[in-house]
Amino acid sequence: MTVETKLPYDQQYVRSFSEKRNEPQWMQDLRQQALDLVETLENPKPDKTSIKRWNFHDFKHDVGGETINQLSDLPSDIQVFLDMEDSNENLVIQRNQSVAYQSLSKDLTDKGVILTDIQTALDKHGDLVQRYYMKDAVQIDEHKFTALHTALMNGGVFVYVPKNVQVEEPLQAIFWQEDNQAASFNHVIVVAEENSSLTYVENYVSHNKEEHAVANIVTEVIAHDNAQINFGSVDNFSEGTTVYVNRRGVAYRDAKIEWNLGQMNDGNTVSENITHLIGDNSYSYAKTVAVGRGDQSQNYTAKISHYGKQSEGYILQHGVMKDSASSIFNGVGKIEHGATKSNAEQESRVLMLSKNARGDANPILLIDEDDVTAGHAASVGRVDPVQLYYLMSRGISQKEAERLIIHGFLAPVVNEIPIKAVRDQLTEVIERKVY
Repeated sequence: MTVETKLPYDQQYVRSFSEKRNEPQWMQDLRQQALDLVETLENPKPDKTSIKRWNFHDFKHDVGGETINQLSDLPSDIQVFLDMEDSNENLVIQRNQSVAYQSLSKDLTDKGVILTDIQTALDKHGDLVQRYYMKDAVQIDEHKFTALHTALMNGGVFVYVPKNVQVEEPLQAIFWQEDNQAASFNHVIVVAEENSSLTYVENYVSHNKEEHAVANIVTEVIAHDNAQINFGSVDNFSEGTTVYVNRRGVAYRDAKIEWNLGQMNDGNTVSENITHLIGDNSYSYAKTVAVGRGDQSQNYTAKISHYGKQSEGYILQHGVMKDSASSIFNGVGKIEHGATKSNAEQESRVLMLSKNARGDANPILLIDEDDVTAGHAASVGRVDPVQLYYLMSRGISQKEAERLIIHGFLAPVVNEIPIKAVRDQLTEVIERKVY
């Protein structure tokens, strides 16, 4: 039996939802426009992965959560994403679809930096949000899911760094799906104006193993001329949540966007990470690490499109699969006509730990220009017996030797997560999933 993505909410609900939040008229109109499109658009079609039977319709949409007065009130499984001995000044915690905690240092506030939930941003910085919302990176009519996301957006954050401002400390957001059926239609916007820089890290976490929920997430990252954005994420949705996430970036002249993504979901997942190198000398490095287990199905696409001259794009994807998990890793380097002297490089590798695990690494280069450099590497295999033998010959047990090999295999991405507490948590999640 085929499960269709049904329209769970009507125009009256969407209108009421938006009005209740006192959203600006342009947002109300955009929601209505998007909902009209849902019935006419098709589902996305991820390469080599059928999502027809996936659950994208069974969820609760409008779910709130209580605020907390101090971080020590958080449960321990949320505290692990924080350095509890630090001030944690630059932080947003979303509990279901409500803000549980929010803080930004006075120094950054005085410089015009914005780190706030998306609803507050719509209220206080509506014109600025409108400038970027579903404009440069993602459009509402790409497919059914982008339209549904726009109509039902119920959370997220807005990050903005003004011109010539360098943010030294990481900005962090934690999205906590406390209600086991709460849907995450999160929208994240990260903007660095000309000559500015920042590091942003987000964490998604849920614990719904039996109950169904949906995550339909859109992230738009915009780096203006000579700006630098370091974006890190650890996604850790439980097996009851079906995930479709779009993370898109746009880099203008001399701008840099670096992605460090830890894909630790236990449910079926489709993840798109696409960067457009618009300006000359623009740069992006997209790193993804994923671990699959059970019978989950995963599809990861990293794509960097070159438009500017002398633009550089690098893709690194490492995945570990066990049990009966299956994964598709698509790496796409696209050099458009006119993007002379650009460089597109990629590496996708999958390590399978069980005989029923499946991995597929697909390197793709699409070149429409002559004077460029491009290359790719891909491999799918099992633990190298030579490496295993070498470690065991040094007195290390087979289990510990396999553990060391796996951590070394994933280290190129794990070590790039900029917040130590998050990096340690990612390492702990890897340990739990693999062993």
